[in-house]
Amino acid sequence: MPVIKVEDIAHVRFAAPDFSAMRAFLEDFGMTVFTHGGRVYGRGSDGRAFVHVTEPGDAQFLAIGLRAESLTDLDTLAAAEGVSVEDLNEPGGGKIVRLTDPDGYAVEVVAGQAKGEPSLPFADPQRNTVAAKPRFRKAIRLENAPAHVRRIGHAVLKVRDFRISEAWYKDRFGFLTSDEVEAAAGVPLGAFMRCDRGDKPADHHTLFLAQLPGKLGLLHAAFEVANFDDLMLGHQHLKAQEYEAAWGVGRHIMGSQVFDYWKDPFGNELEHWTDGDLFTAADPPQKMPMSALLEVQWGAPHPMLAGKMAPPPGLVVFLFALTLRIKRLFRRQLKGNPA
Repeated sequence: MPVIKVEDIAHVRFAAPDFSAMRAFLEDFGMTVFTHGGRVYGRGSDGRAFVHVTEPGDAQFLAIGLRAESLTDLDTLAAAEGVSVEDLNEPGGGKIVRLTDPDGYAVEVVAGQAKGEPSLPFADPQRNTVAAKPRFRKAIRLENAPAHVRRIGHAVLKVRDFRISEAWYKDRFGFLTSDEVEAAAGVPLGAFMRCDRGDKPADHHTLFLAQLPGKLGLLHAAFEVANFDDLMLGHQHLKAQEYEAAWGVGRHIMGSQVFDYWKDPFGNELEHWTDGDLFTAADPPQKMPMSALLEVQWGAPHPMLAGKMAPPPGLVVFLFALTLRIKRLFRRQLKGNPA
């Protein structure tokens, strides 16, 4: 049994040397932005106090925030970890437990934050399809504007050893696997994990742990927007502001989201998404090939596979699997275990 079961992701935290550049990007990305206590905050329209935090300092990812269901859960977690429950001296108040995961990532578990009234600043009009045509004598007229961030949905962390990190997060927070991704049969590279909310629907993933080559860090954080029109208006707006596009627009296979990825001025990758899968605790985990991670159901191919000189997808998967096998063998030899 896990120590507690978190109910959602709460926020992501960064440092940046230029608050004006970060503030402008977050506004263009579709958040409501404000300053408090020497930090820059971004919030969505779900009533939560904030979903994105920027501290002063050299550009870097600082922490992921998870939301516990109650203050009692925070007490339980703190007792199990031998740490203290602290006051959260940030917008919305509440309490916080600070942990560090096996890769050194700061994990901020919060509860008791004040919540305002949610709003729906972007209309969701009826849509005509071949199955039904409810929109009659009404034209759609969209205004050019940033997308409207509703909430934070998930984060993706690069890890050294997927199985070690998976156990750490599941044992403490009760995450369930939606899809485990394999580079080859029996060679897992990561998993999309969702919150265990029992019979209540949960996003296909709140956390994706990925054992991939390269420097550790946050691969991206994802924010839900109102709908497809909102996402596309956001894409158009960010492109007009000449921000760096990372990947999109397209529809993922695992999770099914329509996605659009962008880089902030400091190289952090943020995603707009809409129309993702929802599951309950009754839905069993699946195993999926790495190809399903790189491919799309429609839309822009993964940047690794784009361009005239792109490597064949099969070669990319083979090299990933080979790298993971070598690392696994090396770790076993270091531990004195037979290969």
